Amino acid sequence: MAFANTFYNTFARRNSVFVASIFAGTFAFTVSFDQGLDKFWDNWNKGKQWKDIRHKYIEES
Repeated sequence: MAFANTFYNTFARRNSVFVASIFAGTFAFTVSFDQGLDKFWDNWNKGKQWKDIRHKYIEES
């Protein structure tokens, strides 16, 4: 019950704070989820992507 009271008093009492915290949480989740999936994809496909084999085909000037 203490957690519910703390949550309500901190985030849900005013609608503007509640909506702003939802937007901030969604933004943070989106950024972290995207970075996590990029890291997973790069690790899963290591050696098969252009950034890994570019040095074989491009000559540095």
